[in-house]
Amino acid sequence: MIELLQFDFMRNALLAGLLVSVICGVMGTLAVANRMVFLAGGIAHAAYGGIGLAFLLRWPYLLGTLGFSLLAALVMAAVSLNAKHRADAVIGAIWAVGMALGIVFIDLAPGYPVDLISYLFGSILAVPRVDLWVMLGAGLVIVTVVAFYHTDLLALSYDEAFARIRRVPVRALYFLLVLLLALTVVLTIRVVGLILVIALLTIAPFIAERFATSLLGMMIWAALLNILFTACGLALSVHFNLTAGACIILTAGACFLLSLFIGRPRPAAGATD
Repeated sequence: MIELLQFDFMRNALLAGLLVSVICGVMGTLAVANRMVFLAGGIAHAAYGGIGLAFLLRWPYLLGTLGFSLLAALVMAAVSLNAKHRADAVIGAIWAVGMALGIVFIDLAPGYPVDLISYLFGSILAVPRVDLWVMLGAGLVIVTVVAFYHTDLLALSYDEAFARIRRVPVRALYFLLVLLLALTVVLTIRVVGLILVIALLTIAPFIAERFATSLLGMMIWAALLNILFTACGLALSVHFNLTAGACIILTAGACFLLSLFIGRPRPAAGATD
């Protein structure tokens, strides 16, 4: 593994994994705390429509995918707020339609067939340096926004009624959170793929919640755990010549199972914040 760091693609992979780990640690914590995991999965799979659209119109990957994902995320957020009793059905429908549109767009795209596997299971070893700068910029935006609204997000995550009493703009904050989650999903797809993206967003925060005593602590532990999963997964993929994204998630899954037998669940992370 150390010897491979002399190659640009491996250094780029490690840097991409580091950036995505921090982003997913922060946003995954908020997704878990606000019970938005299914919504995140819907965004991830609907994003496939944006991938297909980008190939059909020959747009840059991030531009096409992000635009489509943000639109799908806004629709899902509106449904979640206005029709909570049917939100899961609508999210599931958008999930399926988004993937179907992506497949049709790719079928209609001229030229050679697209390597679908790289988008389903990730292509961290093929992340270009320009995408690293995009990830860094997006990561800074996400962390800055979350830090600025930390108190309001804490109230929203653990007591929505109290948040309304404190005159927190719950509706606007919820939409903002969903948009940031969509941005996170688009960045993460490049690393582990749309099928596995939900695991990177949820496993580390779930483990962190069992031991953290604050929302901030949960974010930090989740980010550190994601870094560990990414580094170990990359090492395993190189050693055994396996798909990197799958190895990262399997490492996370093994730690998830181990965490079930270690320690006791603590009170909700926001309780003592």
